[in-house]
Amino acid sequence: MSGIILLLTQSLLYFGVMAVLFRMRHAMGLGAFLCALGVMHFLETYLAAVFFIQLPFGLLSPGSTVLFSGKLAIILLFYIREDAETVRQPIYGLLIGNFLMVGLVATLRLYGPPVSLQGYNPDLALINQMGVLMVWGTTLLFIDAIALILVYERLRSLLPRSVVLRAGVSLAVILSFDQVAFFVGLHWVTGTPIDALYGGWIAKMGAALVYAVYIGIYLSLFERQKAETPPEPLGDVFHKLTYRHKYEELLGTTSRDALTGALTRERFEAMAGPMLAVAIAEGRPCSLLMVDADHFKSINDHHGHVAGDAVLRRIVETMRGQIRSKDAVFRYGGEEFIVLAPDMGEAAALAAAERIRSAVEAGLDDVGDPVPTVSIGIAVAPGEGTSIAALLRLADSRLYEAKRLGRNRVVARPADIST
Repeated sequence: MSGIILLLTQSLLYFGVMAVLFRMRHAMGLGAFLCALGVMHFLETYLAAVFFIQLPFGLLSPGSTVLFSGKLAIILLFYIREDAETVRQPIYGLLIGNFLMVGLVATLRLYGPPVSLQGYNPDLALINQMGVLMVWGTTLLFIDAIALILVYERLRSLLPRSVVLRAGVSLAVILSFDQVAFFVGLHWVTGTPIDALYGGWIAKMGAALVYAVYIGIYLSLFERQKAETPPEPLGDVFHKLTYRHKYEELLGTTSRDALTGALTRERFEAMAGPMLAVAIAEGRPCSLLMVDADHFKSINDHHGHVAGDAVLRRIVETMRGQIRSKDAVFRYGGEEFIVLAPDMGEAAALAAAERIRSAVEAGLDDVGDPVPTVSIGIAVAPGEGTSIAALLRLADSRLYEAKRLGRNRVVARPADIST
């Protein structure tokens, strides 16, 4: 029992101190909490590699069972009370800081054998082993932390009423993965016996339960009044944790037309080819609609360029209202636009184009004479072309045909002319 008491005492001390720092985050800032969270990873890895205790169910290391499991529990608590954009800060800080530590130690080895000091002999073999385990452990920590939050979010719909149960199941799942993965590296580097795998897993399941209870006690005693952040789609959480949404925001601001909000021609050239290639490879259609504002020069002449700009913005807004979320609108020229519609055959494309045409005519009739309208040419892959260049030529020729026939028309095939 002395071993179990030791582990419980360490877990209570670890979680208690970290919980106090977390509770004081609004008064002290997050700096103290984040520093305390980060400084012990080397100790965790060292103890996980060399310090084991024997319990009836097998060998286990306090570094892995208490400290590493506790770190994941604290990260989960951080997420529960904050959000994905905040919790990713320690996740990436731990990743970078631990790799920096390994890199600095590796550069020291370039010097050669260190100077011998009386009574002290540096264990270079241990340093090499620890470097390997630090890299492996840090990589697993990064994966574990992100996966833990995603599993927790997934369990919201399955276990909506119990934070403790969600936390316990999430920790148990991720710690099971981590135990197997870290043991593979540990056994390869140090030859740790298989007993440590089984004993460590049993201990970590106990740690998942204990830390989940600690989380529940903390939340009920200290932050009961603060509601949990609303659930988000897993894809959104993952994008925030991995900074993917920052890339998408940057891409969105640099690839959209400043006037209309449509995607730019450069984005069309980057997106259209791969989108078409995927559709053709999977045997699915892809439609291209070329849309042009009719008599746009007359609108500018009669109402001014400010009013003309407003007309273009409203045309784009109207097009977006008539297409699917996965379709994309691009500004291809001055008053010329392209709608790229994957998984859309000819009949559906003709119906969508007709909706756009009639919606523009009806929705912009308050502009005055001339009433803004659009002409549309359609081309559909793969039956009418297997390259973007071929579809553009065909759609452009059909747009020209719609203009020739009097504008405010949709042309898909020579026989398919709609007013």
